[in-house]
Amino acid sequence: MPYVITGLCNRHGGCALACPVACIVPGNPVEQWPYYYIDPDACIDCGLCVPACPYNAIWPEENVPDFLRADIQGNYDYFAKGPGYAAQTL
Repeated sequence: MPYVITGLCNRHGGCALACPVACIVPGNPVEQWPYYYIDPDACIDCGLCVPACPYNAIWPEENVPDFLRADIQGNYDYFAKGPGYAAQTL
């Protein structure tokens, strides 16, 4: 996954609007998936989401700060084990 949305996310949504391939979605249900998530298979590594986030919550995976590294797995899990795109129809 080129980019990761971390626990600094406050669900602003600007990242999803900036994404040219629509691979960033809000987590649902929000109680279980509180952030926006980037589909690792669809992301084209363009970086347009980074400046669109006012909370500095999006990082290239290899640059995620140590205190936020646990959030990397959550991004993978949302699409691999969680509801992924199916939750967007709720």
